[in-house]
Amino acid sequence: MLNVLMRWIHISSMATLIGGMVYARLAMMPAIRAMSPEANRALNRDVAAAYRPMVVTAIAGLVLSGLYNLRVNPGHSPRYHMVLGVKLLLALHVFAAAILITKPENPRRERMMTGVVISGLMILAISAYLRRIF
Repeated sequence: MLNVLMRWIHISSMATLIGGMVYARLAMMPAIRAMSPEANRALNRDVAAAYRPMVVTAIAGLVLSGLYNLRVNPGHSPRYHMVLGVKLLLALHVFAAAILITKPENPRRERMMTGVVISGLMILAISAYLRRIF
């Protein structure tokens, strides 16, 4: 039962983190460009503040469930660990950028979201590959 719970936490945390970034970057950011600069900044600041607790919770869920999954599933091949290392490096990029994206005043927010979306989708592809060779 604990294995199922940890898997659910891992998947739902990833969906919250990457799904929120995909929505914000591909739907919200283009929509708010038509707003006045003051309203745009205010909405960006308010949305970032509202999303920050979700980002921190999702990161904590991913780290804890990922460590648990790695601990209970030992004995993988060197190739598996090599690909997992790439996935973890991309995950660190996503974590750092997601925290910076939710800062109140971030003039590079849209650009950083693009990087998170790309890295997040690459992580999902790598995860699918790792499940296949596991």
